[in-house]
Amino acid sequence: MRSEERTFVAIKPDGVKRGLIGKILERFENKGFKIVGMKLLQVTPELAAKHYEEHYGKPFYKRLIHYITSGPIVAMVIEGYEAVESVRHIVGATSPIKADVGTIRADFAQIMEYNVVHASDSLESAAREIGLYFKPEEIYDNWQSMLEMITFDEERYNG
Repeated sequence: MRSEERTFVAIKPDGVKRGLIGKILERFENKGFKIVGMKLLQVTPELAAKHYEEHYGKPFYKRLIHYITSGPIVAMVIEGYEAVESVRHIVGATSPIKADVGTIRADFAQIMEYNVVHASDSLESAAREIGLYFKPEEIYDNWQSMLEMITFDEERYNG
């Protein structure tokens, strides 16, 4: 049984500043995910507070807010088969030291505080985070990827 999902991914300020946008996007596209929403934006302190509200009051909260507002991010909505779990696997463990070799964080980050990318950790978080960063009309799901076109054509001609 297929389970198409959407998840939220953000290339954080350090990833943008280091010119890693294309390399990170390539990881998701190579896996076959469909990017249905994407934009470059400066996160405001208000948006950052909403994004990290579950961490309010924790010792590292102010550092999170400072970091995510320190430069532009690339916000994305990624769609595909079991996207939440698969994308988190591609991204790697929060701490780059513990991330598996070949993951984004293992390949492009050294310390947890600057770990290049954020990915939603559940369907509920994904829905909430997508709602924070995207209006419904900013999500473009009315196009077919080449994989979908090939699959559709196979079913149409052989089914």
